[in-house]
Amino acid sequence: MNTVQTATIRIEHDLLGAKEVPADCYYGIHTLRAIENFKISSQKVGQNGYFIRALAQVKKASAQANLSFGKLTETQSIAIQHGCDALINETEKWQDSFPIDIYQGGAGTSINMNTNEVIANIALESLGHQKGKYDVIHPNDHVNKSQSTNDVYPTAIRLSTYCSLDALFTQMDKLITSFENKAIEFRYVLKMGRTQLQDAVPMTLGQEFHAFATLLKEDVRLIKRTRELLLEVNLGATAIGTGVNTPKGYAAKVVTCLKDITGLKLVGAEDYVEATSDCGVFIILSSALKRLACKLSKISNDLRLLSSGPRTGLGEIQLPELQAGSSIMPAKVNPVIPEVVNQIAFKVIGNDLTITFAAEAGQLQLNVMEPVIAISLNESIELLTHAIQSLDEKCVRGIKAHQQACHDAVMRSVGIITLLDPLLGHALCDEIGKQCIAENKTIQEVVLERELLTQEQLDEIFSFENLVSEVDGYPVDYVA
Repeated sequence: MNTVQTATIRIEHDLLGAKEVPADCYYGIHTLRAIENFKISSQKVGQNGYFIRALAQVKKASAQANLSFGKLTETQSIAIQHGCDALINETEKWQDSFPIDIYQGGAGTSINMNTNEVIANIALESLGHQKGKYDVIHPNDHVNKSQSTNDVYPTAIRLSTYCSLDALFTQMDKLITSFENKAIEFRYVLKMGRTQLQDAVPMTLGQEFHAFATLLKEDVRLIKRTRELLLEVNLGATAIGTGVNTPKGYAAKVVTCLKDITGLKLVGAEDYVEATSDCGVFIILSSALKRLACKLSKISNDLRLLSSGPRTGLGEIQLPELQAGSSIMPAKVNPVIPEVVNQIAFKVIGNDLTITFAAEAGQLQLNVMEPVIAISLNESIELLTHAIQSLDEKCVRGIKAHQQACHDAVMRSVGIITLLDPLLGHALCDEIGKQCIAENKTIQEVVLERELLTQEQLDEIFSFENLVSEVDGYPVDYVA
């Protein structure tokens, strides 16, 4: 049925009837129905530029493939590709044309149709037609030719997720560099290592910060390996993976076109039926993000604990002072950046559980819960990216060591008795340690009182070089 156009509205039709669409809107009736049906949150699809760009790339690849098979005329294909390029190159400009709530039923059909309508109307204008002139360029018959939401939507999720991780890697690399720089800066700061919050053996603050860097390097490698799994796509599968309503050879052709458009090493799925219903890759990636979140939270816990005080805590480091910490207690400054990183970690862990349940909820040939998977993955990546940037710029780079306090704590500690164990034996060292605690004395004082060793021997044993151990092949100066 033709669209009726007036100065301010156009009347579009679908299987449920007709609706008035504002004449200046690039979306159409399907988008309007989704707006009415899904008033769930304040977040709109258009706010995720990565996703809109990915959808447009998929549509452009499809327009190219359909042209090669004669399913679209050259005029139609070029116009559709023009509409796709508009979204790809000026994504922010078109944000308001994607007003659907990110939370929605329908396995992503509303988003797919929103995209089809916007591209169709941009294409129509490029040909000199009014919006809604769908007998020339139709959202379904032309823009969505040889496609289904069930292959377009999951492919776009994979593309957008893959690309959004670049920003995360950039911030992770910067944070790792900051920890490595602090490891060098603190390489001669002697401090007490602790296990189970009890004194263990001496180490350097540099060793502690170097370990933080290593923790994060492991996650960069893991997430990068996991990300490569996103490059297997089911585009060309259409409804359930059988390729219904596509010409022979279409799947291979459209993936090749998409590969050329994105510059990514995309491959078609090994089994398109399996790929259309399975969400396993999202579980793996989310798990890797959760692992990163747990490590960031552990690091933040350590920074909060090491900076506790300033007079009655560990007080080994000082974090940058960013804001007043209390509305009632004067002169109080809190570790607000590690605290917010902790909270982001909790959210990412929760998102991982959401993704797990959503992936499990697939039935037969489709998983309709992919929208919440996409939402949760995008949120986890975005939150981690910003949290890591804040931790780096607002916290780690400005950390200072309380070197004398760290050294004094080591020399007061009972833990350094471990270095005397090879000389005096475990049983005698137990006695010395208990006496130190009971009489509030240092190890050196008790050993000298018992005339077990001389001051010269103690000075040598408790020298910096002996107090700090290194595993073979692990450079004390952390020089790459």
